[in-house]
Amino acid sequence: MDMTGAQWRKSTKSGNNGGNCVEVADNLPGIVLVRDTKDRDGGTLAFGPAQWQGFVSFAKAFSPVA
Repeated sequence: MDMTGAQWRKSTKSGNNGGNCVEVADNLPGIVLVRDTKDRDGGTLAFGPAQWQGFVSFAKAFSPVA
């Protein structure tokens, strides 16, 4: 998979304490990439945009209220 040009961003829910964080690249056509910030070379998950949006909606629905 060609990830050239992927623009990675860290989750807005991630703190600066070095905890469990993910990065997402959603700027490539037809694909959303996800990786672990602690192991960027350890592998990347790939989702279709609709599947990613479904996951995000599900996660928001079950997130604890801060």
